[in-house]
Amino acid sequence: MLTNKLSAVIFDLDDTLVSSSLDFTKIKKSLGCPLEVDLLDFVNAKPKAQRDVIEPQLIGYEISEAMDSVKLDGADDLLALLHQLKLPMAIVTRNCREAALIKIENNNLNIPIVISREEHKAKPAPDALLFLADQWQIKPENILYVGDYLYDIQAAIIANTMSCLVTHGKSLDYADLATLVVNELTDLCQTIENTM
Repeated sequence: MLTNKLSAVIFDLDDTLVSSSLDFTKIKKSLGCPLEVDLLDFVNAKPKAQRDVIEPQLIGYEISEAMDSVKLDGADDLLALLHQLKLPMAIVTRNCREAALIKIENNNLNIPIVISREEHKAKPAPDALLFLADQWQIKPENILYVGDYLYDIQAAIIANTMSCLVTHGKSLDYADLATLVVNELTDLCQTIENTM
């Protein structure tokens, strides 16, 4: 159940609203990033000259993969419900902006605000979530952040928003950190319908 009044919803993008086939192990190996190190942290820590070589390669992987992404089950019904309820919506993604916009356009996602890693520090940093709360003039605790990964839940916790973890049927050892855990977006749709 949602713990507070729901006033807005923010979504992660990959494996939350649309599919993602990015092979991070392969990408890390090709860019020389140790497997245990966060990829964006690795790129950002490089001197500018090296970053200027590595970053376009990473963006190339992202854009190539974006062309093939498909909308996940339940996304249309959930977005239709949120529009009907007139709740503000946004996407906060670790993707580069160009790849995110390709996925959003190709899958007809009617969400007006998209924040990528170019605009704000990437999750698990809470910056983008707090920026949206301020823009909307909505208390963070009345915002739901929906994602499929630990970074999403951590960002929500730090920002003091509610969180929904979409597991796609997997058993995730950080699920207990989320406010709400669902298998798919259809389950979240039902929860919101029952709550509002």
